[in-house]
Amino acid sequence: MARYSLRIKRSARKELESVATKADRRRIISRIESLADNPRPPGALKLSGRERYRIRQGRYRILYTIEDTVLIVHVIKIGDRKNIYRSK
Repeated sequence: MARYSLRIKRSARKELESVATKADRRRIISRIESLADNPRPPGALKLSGRERYRIRQGRYRILYTIEDTVLIVHVIKIGDRKNIYRSK
């Protein structure tokens, strides 16, 4: 299987920096990096109404899109499970 390249939005990077503990940040980064090898891992859920996927890492959620034709995963949003699905 081909390896996907990862793109992380600037706003998602800021959300990652605001994660409470360094250990949680490391786990989230590791989980994002694993998307390069398998963008649809076990436990990934396609969100209804949009071409977005969600994976869980502890109490945090990572929202992303996949472009299979050009092998790119775009990380859109990272946040606590309570607030991640609310629009601003």
